[in-house]
Amino acid sequence: MNHNGAVVGPLYLFELASSQARWLELRQSTIATNVANANTPGFKARDVEPFNKVLDAVPVRLATTSPGHMQLSPAETDTRATAKKDSWDVVHSGNSVSLEQEMIKGSDVNRDYSMNSAIVRSFNRMVMTSAKT
Repeated sequence: MNHNGAVVGPLYLFELASSQARWLELRQSTIATNVANANTPGFKARDVEPFNKVLDAVPVRLATTSPGHMQLSPAETDTRATAKKDSWDVVHSGNSVSLEQEMIKGSDVNRDYSMNSAIVRSFNRMVMTSAKT
């Protein structure tokens, strides 16, 4: 069900994957900006809000199709991020970009995008298979 109480359909996964892909694009762009400004005096490294905060803005409750299904309270499904960590380095010029930290973030984006794409491909194959029968 979505926040209005409507049941979420199977195509919600495509909408969710699309939202995450847009978020990953924004994060990669932010990382690239940080790397490009690694030697700019006074530049402060930036990052985007974690994707789970995007999901928190549009709560989705699990649908129950049987009276035997367990209900979870909102506290049990809370996925809010922990406190944001500071940059690893701050140089004398006031620049807070750590190239090592940005490369790790870039690897995270690559991994998340690959997983997102694999899930969408698998779900697409399932939908297409069910449509053929």
